[in-house]
Order: sequence, then structure tokens, then C-alpha cells
Amino acid sequence: MSENEAGTDRYVVVVNDEEQYSIWPEGKDVPAGWRTDGAAGSKEDCLRHVEEVWIDMRPLSLRRKMADRQATANG
Repeated sequence: MSENEAGTDRYVVVVNDEEQYSIWPEGKDVPAGWRTDGAAGSKEDCLRHVEEVWIDMRPLSLRRKMADRQATANG
């Protein structure tokens, strides 16, 4: 049985400038444009963390644009 099948692989949670989350194998270079958010552990632990912190799936740029439109509409 491989490590992955045994569930012993470790991951880190990564986030990009648009505040979109993913997980990445621990020990591998994080892709350009992404940074770790400090959470690490099993795949299940990392996915649980992402579910808890990524509460708005919209990219940051879209959230800002929508907030600006709302502010303009409210005068």
C-alpha cells in the first residue's frame, strides 16, 4: 500500500491573491501566485480547514467590484 492509500501524505493549505483556496503536497514548492496560509496536515484536515475559511467563493476582485457598485448605488 502506498503512503497515499494509507492516508499518511501531508498537505498545506494555499491561497492566491484572489483569496481562492486549495491544498498542496507538503514539501513541494508552492506554485507561483500562491502562498501558504499556515494550515497543514492530512488531506482531510486541510480540506476541512478550507471549508471553514473559504466562506465566499467569489474571487476578491469580483467582491470588491460588487461592493463598489453597491456603494455607488447607495449614493
